[in-house]
Amino acid sequence: MKKIIFPKALKKGAKIAVISPAGAVDTTQLEKGIEMIKNKGFEPVLGEHLYTKYSNGYNYAGTEQERIKDINWALNDKNISAIWASRGGYGCQHLVQHLKLKNFTENPKWYIGYSDNTVIQSYLLKKGFASIHGQTIKTSSFGVTEESYDLVFDILKGKRPKYALKSHEFNKTGDVEGELVGGNLALIYALLGTKYSFDFRDKVLFIEDIGENFYALDRMIMTLELAGVFNKIKGLVVGGMTNMGDEKENKSYEESFDEFACKLISDRISKYKFPAVFGFPNGHIKDNRPLIIGGKVKMQIGDMVKIEFLI
Repeated sequence: MKKIIFPKALKKGAKIAVISPAGAVDTTQLEKGIEMIKNKGFEPVLGEHLYTKYSNGYNYAGTEQERIKDINWALNDKNISAIWASRGGYGCQHLVQHLKLKNFTENPKWYIGYSDNTVIQSYLLKKGFASIHGQTIKTSSFGVTEESYDLVFDILKGKRPKYALKSHEFNKTGDVEGELVGGNLALIYALLGTKYSFDFRDKVLFIEDIGENFYALDRMIMTLELAGVFNKIKGLVVGGMTNMGDEKENKSYEESFDEFACKLISDRISKYKFPAVFGFPNGHIKDNRPLIIGGKVKMQIGDMVKIEFLI
């Protein structure tokens, strides 16, 4: 198994690149997050096309060429110590074939984001590098918990997260250790069958999603099953499942962990023996606590749930 490389802890004053690899953003949406980086003792460095807008069936943060330019700058500039995505949305699949890691391999750096950024994180892990599945900069303007960001900064400083959760009715008990892979379910699904897909063998899989019809959620879970993913993984972590189904019909539409979505997943995995955690606070939710993609995670699932990263 390939040894996963973890970036060095950031020192005070380190430069953090802020880029928009997918959807467009406005300056007002990033002001709070950029100021937060400064207040934590780091220097935000804004990508050339951070605020660029390009409409082509979707409001992208620049053309494909402009977004490719920004992410390759951030990955390879020796003065940059970490990369923080402004948001997700859609567009990271445009970039993945064009990523350059020549200088990055000599100076690995944390890549931070979630949602559409799952594509970039899958690519980095295939190359042997860990990343942080956590809040983007834009979400700082949406009233998310401060702890969501504090825990990201803890990882940047060299700490490894530990979590204790109450048991969930759909949990499958057991203990497991393994490398964590995954992220946004729609992007995991979109990468299946490509060379950029995660390697699921003996891994702990994390999934989260937002805004899917229940039949679409079931289709993605069924596709994972048909692709043999559930026969390969050692454990499953289910994060936020929010804004699912029809807003007018679903009373749990605004809930972070939609009950029917969780039951649907629980029913699909019931025949498999791996342990599973439901309701982990990560995803398109206000209390989005970071996970390390590529990190070795230890899970103890019983009356309480303990999750810690060993490396």
